[in-house]
Amino acid sequence: MVTRRGLLGVGAAGGAAMLVPAGSTAAGRALAGPAPLHAGDIPKYVAPLRIPPAMPAVETGPERDTYVIAVRQFRQQILPPSWPRTTVWGYGSTAHPGSFGYPAPSIVARVDHPVRVTWVNQLVDRRGDFLPHLLPVDPTLHWANPAGGNAERDQHGHRDGDPRGYRGPVPQVVHLHGGHSAQESDGHSEAWYLPVARDLPSDFAVCGSAYDEFRSRFTERSSLRWAAGSATFEYANDQAPATLWYHDHTLGVTAQNVYAGPAGFYLLGGAGDLPDGVLPGPGPAHDDPPETRYHDIPLMIQDRSFTADGELLYPGLDSWHGAGSTIVVNGRTWPSLTVQRRRYRFRLLNGCNNRFLLLSVAAHATARPARPVLPIWQIGSDGGFLPEPVSHERVTLGPAQRADVIVDFTDVPAGTELYLVNEGPDWAYRGGRPGVDFPPADPRSTGQVLRFVVTDSTGPDPSVPPEQLRLPTRPRLPAADRVRRLSLNERMSGPSGSMTMLLGTLDERGRGRPMHWSDPATEQPTLGATEVWELRNFTRLVHPIHLHQAQFEVLGRGHSGRAQPAPGERGWMDTVLAYPWEVTRIKARFDLPGRYAWHCHLLEHEDNEMMRPLNVLPGGGAAAGDGSAVSGDGGAAGVPEASASGSTDAG
Repeated sequence: MVTRRGLLGVGAAGGAAMLVPAGSTAAGRALAGPAPLHAGDIPKYVAPLRIPPAMPAVETGPERDTYVIAVRQFRQQILPPSWPRTTVWGYGSTAHPGSFGYPAPSIVARVDHPVRVTWVNQLVDRRGDFLPHLLPVDPTLHWANPAGGNAERDQHGHRDGDPRGYRGPVPQVVHLHGGHSAQESDGHSEAWYLPVARDLPSDFAVCGSAYDEFRSRFTERSSLRWAAGSATFEYANDQAPATLWYHDHTLGVTAQNVYAGPAGFYLLGGAGDLPDGVLPGPGPAHDDPPETRYHDIPLMIQDRSFTADGELLYPGLDSWHGAGSTIVVNGRTWPSLTVQRRRYRFRLLNGCNNRFLLLSVAAHATARPARPVLPIWQIGSDGGFLPEPVSHERVTLGPAQRADVIVDFTDVPAGTELYLVNEGPDWAYRGGRPGVDFPPADPRSTGQVLRFVVTDSTGPDPSVPPEQLRLPTRPRLPAADRVRRLSLNERMSGPSGSMTMLLGTLDERGRGRPMHWSDPATEQPTLGATEVWELRNFTRLVHPIHLHQAQFEVLGRGHSGRAQPAPGERGWMDTVLAYPWEVTRIKARFDLPGRYAWHCHLLEHEDNEMMRPLNVLPGGGAAAGDGSAVSGDGGAAGVPEASASGSTDAG
């Protein structure tokens, strides 16, 4: 059995016989300094958009649908045809080897019909030896740290001299983003697990510090025990129809794990949805015949960089900015979609590590400022339908946010080419308008997303024009039991004077009190409580703040938190943009007990301590935390400001 000390001498040899030679990965060639592939050299719009199919189920029945889904390493054509394939990770059904993809097949679920998934870590080669990470991993962060053994897992590790950082077996755990999940099925960052590999070092921890607790809780509920190298989660789907997504959430390495590929859509429909035919359809479903024409299409938009031979390229160990030089949609760089002269529904997801997207439909790919030629009608946000359709010229999406939209091509002449373009910045986003407050993304590369080629319709379109839609209503939350005043903070750290972003509370003078993931929990609502959270951003950046367990309402923005939220934020959200030097006010109800988290969804920030525990305490006790207990909604009925100073036409 290989030991931790022995692993240092082995280096990358554990992956020598993996599905792809170790020397072909970006991490495997870090010593040689792989040459980057220049985005301008990659041809655009030569490959069709890939639409992820529905994930095959092991069993469907009246009680639940059951899946066994693994993460594996494989090669996929992400760059245009005739260019090299790329080594990536992705999910798929273990019973259907051809289902693995980046992004993964979509889990298609129904409201109030549970889904049970056994998630398996299969990051091993053909011999059964573990595969090292595709990308450099900094072991000095507060992270999963398998090399620390049980005594030091989920703590800071140590560098061993390899410029690629940690080279051991890769931990994984899956989070259903936006799901109303019991704690043992939430994908807690400290409930990770290693693959079952024949060469696991004997002194490594094989699972995170929360894994055994959640495994026991799941067994108590279901009488099922998790197998080694896996975790079984159950999703009750007791929430409104919505576009959710699933991705890795391992402590301190989420950025690299997600960048490597494992993510997919979770499309929840059924009760509370509109009748068939009202919205454009169909979308991907189980047992679709070949060549099915889809008019309800999920779009996972990400940015990635590549080496000259087609492998993923990620910044070094000390980088806080994992932005890519190309745009990838559903696993292909700058694809093309042929659309008919009819209405289409798009489930937009910003799946980037930290890039903000400002999206519009334009007639010219590179002209800036972009001149929108078709409205984007938003009908839903993270947690489901909006109160009414909202027409946008430009939709703003922070990382992890979704927008359910309709684009009407009915009056566009056949043969027209249109473009989905991005005017978000190529660096950190601070709010404001593109071309005025910041330079927009490079129009020759990251400023382009997708091409639409319009053709004649082959049949009638029964869907209702978006401006005439009457969307399902949803009851609002009751008055809050408590107001929490929380902070987003910048702090200089280390001998180099680098900037660290931290979440925290406020002190008695209203200043931010920064805290780390390991500090005692301060956000501890009681079961069934409704709370208002005031997020005071003392940093210079926009941060997408995500709460696990709860979808929430956005109450207000601005310097006092009283400015009305943008129309596209008036539905249910699970990720909200907190603008610099403003107060963002949200209201949530916490109706599931246990251990959760809230964090910034800029993944490099999350991994560098911008995450805090969220513990929902059993009923009957007093809410614990920062002491800022106030009844009511903290003045939500006051006179609002005219507008939110940092936001544009936020989606």
